[in-house]
Parts: sequence; structure tokens; C-alpha cells
Amino acid sequence: MADEVILLIGSDVSVNLGIGLPTLIAERMNPESNVMIQSENGVLGVAGRPTKETLSPTLINAGKETISISKGASFFDSSLSFGMIRGGHIDYCVLGGMEVDAKRNLANWMIPGKKVTGMGGAMDLVNGARQVIIMMTHFNKHGEPKLLGQCVLPLTGKNVVDLVVTDKGIFKPNGSKFEVIKLAPGVNEKDLKLA
Repeated sequence: MADEVILLIGSDVSVNLGIGLPTLIAERMNPESNVMIQSENGVLGVAGRPTKETLSPTLINAGKETISISKGASFFDSSLSFGMIRGGHIDYCVLGGMEVDAKRNLANWMIPGKKVTGMGGAMDLVNGARQVIIMMTHFNKHGEPKLLGQCVLPLTGKNVVDLVVTDKGIFKPNGSKFEVIKLAPGVNEKDLKLA
């Protein structure tokens, strides 16, 4: 999934990576691609996981995982970070998801009745980034599809999702259904349970 997202975003862009699966992108990104990875906790120039020799407890991403940084990285406060996000200065954000629906809505922050720490920066990211890509498994742990006709869980954003990359392929919500852009090897469209 991470490699498919890397192909979609290309080079010479800025990207914000959400917590969970999207953090794999930083680890697999070719340093030659000139992609500046931004973390809303105040880093521009995230470069994946550190080695044992370069590990610093003060270098973390929004998910509180330790990171390494690329040459020329910069650090700033949350105010400037969210100014970048809200001001439309981030080309792509790649977030995890619990549900995405055909109307381009995203639910990725809460399951009613379960303990939740908050939405974090996702609400700002889905409305501030130029392109929103959701990277998630196609089915939840109960075998139910996460691409739906209409989200059931509380929404993070309405009419915000541009593309969804799952372990089964790449999909585009168009307002009434999901268009299949690409299927993963060995995947048959009839097994996807698409809305």
C-alpha cells in the first residue's frame, strides 16, 4: 500500500502522514524524490525511522513514534504547523481510516462507546491539504468492508477524500459509488463488496 501511495504522490511535493499505516510511507520513500514530509507536531523533513545510532527521544511524529530527519529539516511550533495545513500549503495528506463512503466522507477518529483521546489534526488536514488519500485495510477485523455507501461512524470530514488505497487496490469515491482505479494482484472485483 505504501508503495502505491508513493507512486501516486510523485516527487517535489509536501506530504503529511497520519498515524498508523501511513507512517510506513516515510520508511519506503526514496530520498531522491524530493518529498518533504510534514508532521503536525512541528517537523518538516521527516525521513522514516531512526537507526539505533541516530535515535533521539525528542524527534517524534504526531503518533509519538521516533523519527529521523532529512538534511535541511526544520522545526516549528504548532501554530505555524497548523498555519501550513490550514493555509493550503500541504500538497497531500495520507491518513488512516475506519470508514470511507462513496460521497467522499471520512470517519477515522472514533468508535462510539470506546475511549477516545480526540481527533487530533485530522479535521484540519482533510480540509487544508490539496489532496486527501486514505490508506487502510479494505476490511475491518470482523471482515466487514470499510468502503461504504454511507459512513456509520462519526465523520472526520465531509466530501474530502480524493483516493483510497487499500490492500485490495486503489479506489476513487465519485459521489455515488467507488470507481476501481487499480486492483492488487490476485484480487477479483466481485470479492470487494464495494458500495
